[in-house]
Amino acid sequence: EYMGKASKQIVLREGTQMGRLSKLYLNGGVLYQCATCQTHLATEEDLISRTFKGRTGKGFLFNSAINVSYGPEENRVLLTGLHTIADVYCVGCESILGWKYIEAYEESQKYKIGKFILEEATMNVIHDV
Repeated sequence: EYMGKASKQIVLREGTQMGRLSKLYLNGGVLYQCATCQTHLATEEDLISRTFKGRTGKGFLFNSAINVSYGPEENRVLLTGLHTIADVYCVGCESILGWKYIEAYEESQKYKIGKFILEEATMNVIHDV
């Protein structure tokens, strides 16, 4: 469920077919989309930081993301300590995009809980949609 600031910008929802997740589409401003299939993922308004590290290089921290599914929760030691995360996949093409923070065990990292790291290499930026 998309709970970001840009939730008013949702313009279309595809129907659910044969158990597949439906897609949401955003319009206006700067959007981030899957580099493989162009499925919309997030808006510039939901971007918190561009200074994180992902598996493949630079990662962006977002408040929320749409059109994603989740892998199983797992404990992973990241640069900032132990976190429980779930890998995040595109619902359009099932490419891995990054992860969602489920839990952070150090007090200074708790602000990440419920937020997403989407890797720069997995996204394209589009303007003025």
